[in-house]
Amino acid sequence: MPIHQEIKIEASPDKVYRALTDAEHFSEFSGGAPASIDAEAGGAFSCFGDMITGRNIELVPGKRVVQAWRAGNWPDGLYSIVRFELAAEDGGTRIGFDQSGHPADQEPHLEDGWHKMYWDGLKASLG
Repeated sequence: MPIHQEIKIEASPDKVYRALTDAEHFSEFSGGAPASIDAEAGGAFSCFGDMITGRNIELVPGKRVVQAWRAGNWPDGLYSIVRFELAAEDGGTRIGFDQSGHPADQEPHLEDGWHKMYWDGLKASLG
């Protein structure tokens, strides 16, 4: 089943976009975890010390990030698609998040992991 989450961050869409696409900003909100991000469509990324890797598929500054995304313990060649839709709302940003194509047995871990590894850190560091 696809994962869908909606999160409100008390920061502008541009700041949220930068946190998702800039290695230094990503490391800041993720508690100093190593990250490498080529912020171009087709560019590779790795985060959390290569625990997560993939490629940026579509990048629209301040609006959208779409990635081919995989966890390091998944079978070789298996990628899910993650989509972050950013919209200004009441002085902050509403993130509409979707993930599809992930292993079914990983869904509970992923559902929790997005909150623990992304949303909680973004809220703490940006707003």
